[in-house]
Amino acid sequence: MNPEIKINHLRDELHHHNHLYYVKNSPIISDNEFDKKLNELIELENKFPEFKDMNSPTMRVGSSLSNEFNSINHNFQMYSLENSYSIDDLKEWEKRIKKKLGIENISYCCELKLDGVSVSLSYKNGNFVQGLTRGDGITGDDITENLKTINTIPLKIKNHLNFDIRGEVVIEKSDFKKLNQDRFSMGEQPYMNPRNTASGSIKLIKSEEVKKRPLKCYSFQVVGESLPFKTQIESLNFGIESGFNVSQTFKFCKNLNEVVNYLEFWEKNKESNNFEIDGVVIKVNKLNFQKELGFTSKFPRWAIAYKFKTEQAITQLINVTYQVGRTGAVTPVANLEPVVLNGTTVKRASLHNADQITKIDLHEKDHVIIEKGGEIIPKIVSVLKEKRIYDSIPIKFDEECPCPNKTALVKIEGEAQHYCVNNKSCPYQILGKIKHFISRKAMNIEGFGTETIERLLEKKLINDFSDIYKLNLNDLINLERMAEKSAQNLISAIEKSKDQPFEKVLFGLGIRYVGETVSKKITSKISDIDKLMKLSFDDLLKIEEIGDKIALSLVKYFGDDDNIEQIKRLKEIGLNFHMVNDLNITSLLSNLKFVITGTYTQISRDNLKSNIEKNGGEVSSSLSKNTSYLILGDNPGPSKLSKAKILGVETISLQNLINKFNLDF
Repeated sequence: MNPEIKINHLRDELHHHNHLYYVKNSPIISDNEFDKKLNELIELENKFPEFKDMNSPTMRVGSSLSNEFNSINHNFQMYSLENSYSIDDLKEWEKRIKKKLGIENISYCCELKLDGVSVSLSYKNGNFVQGLTRGDGITGDDITENLKTINTIPLKIKNHLNFDIRGEVVIEKSDFKKLNQDRFSMGEQPYMNPRNTASGSIKLIKSEEVKKRPLKCYSFQVVGESLPFKTQIESLNFGIESGFNVSQTFKFCKNLNEVVNYLEFWEKNKESNNFEIDGVVIKVNKLNFQKELGFTSKFPRWAIAYKFKTEQAITQLINVTYQVGRTGAVTPVANLEPVVLNGTTVKRASLHNADQITKIDLHEKDHVIIEKGGEIIPKIVSVLKEKRIYDSIPIKFDEECPCPNKTALVKIEGEAQHYCVNNKSCPYQILGKIKHFISRKAMNIEGFGTETIERLLEKKLINDFSDIYKLNLNDLINLERMAEKSAQNLISAIEKSKDQPFEKVLFGLGIRYVGETVSKKITSKISDIDKLMKLSFDDLLKIEEIGDKIALSLVKYFGDDDNIEQIKRLKEIGLNFHMVNDLNITSLLSNLKFVITGTYTQISRDNLKSNIEKNGGEVSSSLSKNTSYLILGDNPGPSKLSKAKILGVETISLQNLINKFNLDF
């Protein structure tokens, strides 16, 4: 047989058997037979590399990745869901959507809300081409190679439509139990819960390690242009027919009463599933209604999550301590007798601020009810006053910072937090500022963990940003638990950080209210730190998106002699405090604003954005009446196309953009 035909035949066979085994749970060949076919395919692919296919079944074995994942824009934004906790909440939601649609009869699709890690999978012409984490909904981390190791994600499908499908990566209860049994038998600590284990597994650096974890992906939402179905129910059936692993617990409900019946059933029977769930997602079934309802800035109006009653636990307060952030904000923290909640041991819970302590009337040694806000962050819900110790003293918010200087705390008018104003020598603020400075979005100094910073501060080897660049190999090797190789890598990372652009350096300084986006906005208009330092409050307000609060913060920061001295030292070290001259910079796109949508094969989205900015243009993530062009890639987002039409924003392909403005991308 022709080797190419034989290879393709084996691939199709293995894809089919993989689907039968992992999705249908009805294998028709033994594991041994499957392995023989897989080994035969591996031999043939090695012998005939010209027939390489990135979605071959052999690609599921895993490979090594770089130390970080690329951040990539989603083809279609991944929105959060509005939460509801009662039937009354659902009635209010239905009332809103009925009013917006102007109709009375609405049917729904109800789906169990799996407690896992959300991902988005992109398919083109029947091939799995990319998989991203949810990220911030606009961009996600590219974990394609890791997702390829998950057998319930098809690498090839018979349907050749182009679309994205959303899924939830989970570890099923039975697999989690076995995983922990194996760890226990090897003398290792068991994992605490399936959700956190799945989250940690999906972003392991080596995908062959991901392969060892019993991850499964359940798909639940198909998004794309010109798709061949009219309802959510039809889209789920399309997913099943195309080979995706869809939990067949979804149900069509012709009205809200049937939705309530579904909720009541699963509230009682949620433990019967082999996967963790934390509620139900209710979606308007008809897709044309979904399109008409659209989105808020955060949520789809056509869907809502009904959260089951949160698991609670009772424990006792040990004491209250205080955390100090890099801005000096002081947060009280309740230290608790350890208690297991939702599979994790909880020892601490945030009390947020002084007002919260007063509101719940917290006393020493009180017994408290805790739950996880949003299933993640522990919080104290209430105090069991009937268990209160006689003559127990009320908890009083500390009026001094826990730093050695015991600085008096100040409450700024209009804010809930108290602040330590000793920003020059408070060790907690110094630690926070340095952690911010070396972070990935700022100077990106890899291998510089919190423990390392703490040990360097303790030994007085660093006290501010500039001290980091004076560290030598001996300084680091002499630290506890610092191997020579790690020390060498850290020295290299510190040196490499000098190449970070002006916008990253400005962000790294940690000026209050000057975040990543604001730093980029400022440096796109002001090319040098010296020019920026000379700007008055009124001058700063002239920069787009810079308001009173940011302008005042900048004036205050640059009015401090210590800050000016630190910038001077960092300049001498070689950090970039000006926009580096680029011979490719032009003004061809000056005063034009762009939004990018879809996927691009000839250029990455990051490079496209960079090239637009180099030519004087501005790139935004959202459309407005001030947008000049919406640049269309393959599979453009339908919400952006619709909004562009409403706003009258001109759409343009990348090639037409290049031709129109004579660009050299």
